[in-house]
Amino acid sequence: MTLEQQTFDLSRPSEWRGGVIFASPHSGCHYPDWFLVESRLDPLLLRSSEDAFVDRLIAPALDHGAVLMTARVPRSVVDLNRGPEEIDPLVVSGVAPAALSPRIMAGLGVIPRVVSQGRPIHDRPIPRAEAQQRIDRLWRPYHDALSALIDEAVERFGGAILIDMHSMPRDALAHLPRPRPDFVLGDRNGVSAARQISAGVAEAVTAEGFRLRRNSPFSGAYITAHYGRPRRNVHVVQLEMDRSLYMNETLVQPRADFGVFAQRFGRIVARLADLRPDACDSAIAAE
Repeated sequence: MTLEQQTFDLSRPSEWRGGVIFASPHSGCHYPDWFLVESRLDPLLLRSSEDAFVDRLIAPALDHGAVLMTARVPRSVVDLNRGPEEIDPLVVSGVAPAALSPRIMAGLGVIPRVVSQGRPIHDRPIPRAEAQQRIDRLWRPYHDALSALIDEAVERFGGAILIDMHSMPRDALAHLPRPRPDFVLGDRNGVSAARQISAGVAEAVTAEGFRLRRNSPFSGAYITAHYGRPRRNVHVVQLEMDRSLYMNETLVQPRADFGVFAQRFGRIVARLADLRPDACDSAIAAE
């Protein structure tokens, strides 16, 4: 298997009904042997940065006429939800310091320095050539395919809706007042999606009795910022869900009642797959 083939899986329904795309850029769990040799962490600790099992949870989207795109490459190898310029000089040697975003400073650039709880992945910086190879041969194929899908949806349906699915550690919500949210909807405070689309996502979640919070602590990262263009009728909503609802975070294993949660979440997926970009008034979407 080539590096490029390790990047993602793209699945199409028998009939793509309306320009909806479900994507999971952080659920990849296919760790290359060369990466395991390089890393100072054992595989279980590396998996702590995965959105484990999100790919399984969004799989029913195919049955409802949506396209499904799920990562194979793990986030700790290359982060598909970061820009190619977000390079951390502490993890890649020979890179001149640039403007350091909070994400880079936290070790979460396009080539991550750490996994969850700030645990370093490598003992020493990796060569710049290796970092560039990861970007060119793993990051770019994913985004080339995603960009092409969005263009196809615009051509066929007049617009596109990307549901960018993620999971969040329970600890990430510890600073929030109770009751803590089960889901966090991120649309960059209304910039990456028209309000009708974001409202439709919110309604799908709350209809199942889950608590929802908007844009805090997660408003969206590279994918929402780069692809969300409501003026073009391209809408991107990031949806984060609390991992503890369906998995044991320490063991990275599904909970015993995973199937119950999956059925409940499957009804959310069905509602989201019924959203349509042509339901947006262009003037409103441009606000």
